[in-house]
Amino acid sequence: MRPPLPFLFFLLTTATITTVTSAGSTKPTKTLPPTSAPTSSPTPRTRARTPTPTPTPTPVASSHPSPLDPKQIRALQSLNVPSKNACSLYKCDSSKPFSHLLSLRLSNCSDDISLSSTALKSLSSLQNLSFFNCPIAPIHFPNDLSLSLLSFSCIHSLRHLSGVFLSRFVNLTDLTVTNVPVNASGLYVIIGNMHKLRSVTISNANVTGYIPRHLHSNLTHVDFSGNQLKGKIPTSITLLENLQHLNLSSNGLNGEIPSSIGDLIALKNVSLASNSLSGSVPESMASLTDMVHLDLSSNQLNGTIPRFFSDLKKLRYLNLQNNNFHGVLPFNASILEKLQMFKVGGNTNLCYNHTVLSSKLKLGIAPCDKHGLPMSPPPAKDNSSDDSENDSSDDDDSGDDSSQKEHHHGPNKVVLGLAIGLSSIVFLIVFVVLLSKWCG
Repeated sequence: MRPPLPFLFFLLTTATITTVTSAGSTKPTKTLPPTSAPTSSPTPRTRARTPTPTPTPTPVASSHPSPLDPKQIRALQSLNVPSKNACSLYKCDSSKPFSHLLSLRLSNCSDDISLSSTALKSLSSLQNLSFFNCPIAPIHFPNDLSLSLLSFSCIHSLRHLSGVFLSRFVNLTDLTVTNVPVNASGLYVIIGNMHKLRSVTISNANVTGYIPRHLHSNLTHVDFSGNQLKGKIPTSITLLENLQHLNLSSNGLNGEIPSSIGDLIALKNVSLASNSLSGSVPESMASLTDMVHLDLSSNQLNGTIPRFFSDLKKLRYLNLQNNNFHGVLPFNASILEKLQMFKVGGNTNLCYNHTVLSSKLKLGIAPCDKHGLPMSPPPAKDNSSDDSENDSSDDDDSGDDSSQKEHHHGPNKVVLGLAIGLSSIVFLIVFVVLLSKWCG
């Protein structure tokens, strides 16, 4: 018996939709159609599937990234790092049949985690390794991993490091060590053999010694702040023609700022604050037209403040406070309005032209007199000095004042006393004479 024509048309339409759905699906689990028609008999369903043998799951599977190397999965598990969907959480390559981990960031670790060398050996494909707030015990890195790393970052982690440990990362282009004590006799021990280095930050690490005389010319970022470095800033640092960021603040550096610092025409951010630098600001800084941030505060710099600062069109942050600058501040109101941050207080011999700048700006320096000298200490300093006088000085001052008053008014009181005494004697004589005449 032949099935009715409408029923055959329904089965043909269902088979066509199933073929399109299976071919267009991106997930292997959707290649089989759902059993949404339980009322139809098994025989027609078999006939409906026969014309659709073309879709295969092979091309669908190739569209997915390769699974992570099982050895690296076990390594991540031993490091207490979730390895499920690792290539969606971290950066991986496209190797076949297994992907390999290229980038790994460990943050906010518990201090009881230990990183085994066996696990790290399985991660020798890593190029970028970062520790953030992981105060775990120091680690021994396998040699293959040390050589494969291009970027290493350690911020408030690993408790302490050694210069020899860091020096093994000879292929690094980016090194960041912050808030971690580093046991090294100098910076050159750490970065001397890192010839590919472009960015280096070793800050708040208690590193001693001097700034290396020879730094690699491809450096664009140098941050050695918050250490115990001493000596002068080497003039060779001005040979880093690609340098954009220089931070040497909070060290024990002395001497003058290199006069050839203007050769670093790519500089955008410079901080030499909180050292013992002396001398004047080099005129060559006028060539740093891309300068955005300049901090020379808390040094012993002297001389006058250069006028060329007003010509640096991109300058937005200028801090010159707590130095020994003198003379008249060479800026007008329009220049100060352009700056987002400007500090110049703490220079006792520096003053501003009160006809050009308003006292409402609260610059922390006094206005100038007609000779270009500070008219008086800043009001805040007057009040603090008056309030800070102790009782003994007050007593001394009051004694001085009374003696001065006696000095000025003493002669008048003596004359007055003599006049009164003479008048009394004269009056007594007259009284006696009159009394004798009256009695006689």
